[in-house]
Amino acid sequence: MAPAARRTCPWWVPAAVLVLTVGQLAVATFVPGIDRFEGKAFGGRLLAYPVLMLVVPAVWWLRARRTADAGGAPWGAFALVMMPFLVDVTGNSLDLYDTVVWWDDLNHYANWALLCGGLGLLVAGRLEPGWVIVAVTGIGAVLAIGWELGEWFTFIRHGTELDTAYEDTLGDEVLGTLGAFTAALLLARRQRGRPARPVG
Repeated sequence: MAPAARRTCPWWVPAAVLVLTVGQLAVATFVPGIDRFEGKAFGGRLLAYPVLMLVVPAVWWLRARRTADAGGAPWGAFALVMMPFLVDVTGNSLDLYDTVVWWDDLNHYANWALLCGGLGLLVAGRLEPGWVIVAVTGIGAVLAIGWELGEWFTFIRHGTELDTAYEDTLGDEVLGTLGAFTAALLLARRQRGRPARPVG
């Protein structure tokens, strides 16, 4: 990512996304009697979401130390990677999953566009535009499958959504992949005319 692009997002933006996400997860886990949070594995999410949100910054930091990368941290990319977790938890806090029919579908598309946009910003500079599309879309498809497996094992197989899980899972995987593809197209367009940096 170009230094100018890195400066457009300050460090406190991903920090705020993390704090807002963890705060809502804590309420969902420890405040009793809120029906919208029942049966949705919020105890597991309180453990898993912060870890998943910090994986990319941690890997970037370890790589930067190993390669003595003098560039600034890509806070905007980190914020994009973290945003889907905040959107997901906020949707539950506002009861949008149960009251807005299309909310879940929009989430799978938009959240994968955000997630893969952030991941793509970290790798696009090292790839030609055509490979950006392949790599970012492929990463998104794999992550969509992994997410659906996680949902199945944590709350669907023993929950109330089992009857519609097959159709919903297929739809979510398709929407996630389309979101990743959208991010990939935008990144490839941004990358055109810029020389790819060597990996190393």
